[in-house]
Amino acid sequence: MQLHWHTEPLLLITLLGVGWLYALAVGPFRSRLSPGKPFPLRHCLLFYTGLILVYLTVGSPLDQIGEQFLFSAHMVQHMLLIYASTTLFIYGTPAWLIDWLLKPASITKLMRFLTHPACGGLLFTFVYTVWHVPALYEAALQDKRMHVLEHWTMFGLGLLMLWPYLTNSTRVPRRSYGIRMIAIFLLMIGQLPVFAFLCFAGEAIYPTYIWAPRIIDLDPLNDQILGGIIMKVVNMGFSLTILAIAFYQWARSEEPEDPAPESASLQTMAQPQES
Repeated sequence: MQLHWHTEPLLLITLLGVGWLYALAVGPFRSRLSPGKPFPLRHCLLFYTGLILVYLTVGSPLDQIGEQFLFSAHMVQHMLLIYASTTLFIYGTPAWLIDWLLKPASITKLMRFLTHPACGGLLFTFVYTVWHVPALYEAALQDKRMHVLEHWTMFGLGLLMLWPYLTNSTRVPRRSYGIRMIAIFLLMIGQLPVFAFLCFAGEAIYPTYIWAPRIIDLDPLNDQILGGIIMKVVNMGFSLTILAIAFYQWARSEEPEDPAPESASLQTMAQPQES
């Protein structure tokens, strides 16, 4: 096993190009896009951390290990692309920049449709499930172009899926608390078939990992089960966190905004009146 870091021109050009365009938007062009806005240092740190994480996910030796040796390593890749990197990109893009990108009415309308929980959630769940069909999964492992497509669809649809819960956009904002809580609960249920398929199949189902040299003391079936557990633990951990935050914010929003005047008025009524 000879591990290496990927230096494919397409990968590097894409990541460097995105980083360069972002730097122009928040730097020299900021005064044109949103006059008066300060330099978004915190957003920049999150955004570029997301770019670095994407490269570590698909450009580091983790990619080779997941592609040739361990199903569980490949699952770690997918979780980083679907949940970690997308979260960093969403939080790392200032609201004014997102709204500028969504300024055309047609793009705003399209994004409202695609990021609706019923659309984004169903699209992600369907495509994610289909990619784990053995024939397609094996095809992606053997064909580099399909492997890139697999990762792009997981990242892109993960972004659409998480948008209603994380975005700071005012043009395509977060959904109401009730819809968010119901949708995230359904997303947890939506991954159960893939989890059950991986963990309770009773045998390893992907030939690449069955015949791969064992680089650690983990047989193919247990490697597959570990991958399924990683998938479900990350999904449930992320979903329950969003669920708890939505519930807390909903409860806070129902509290009286300023109970002080009412309290002061009761105290005044309780004081004895002068004759």
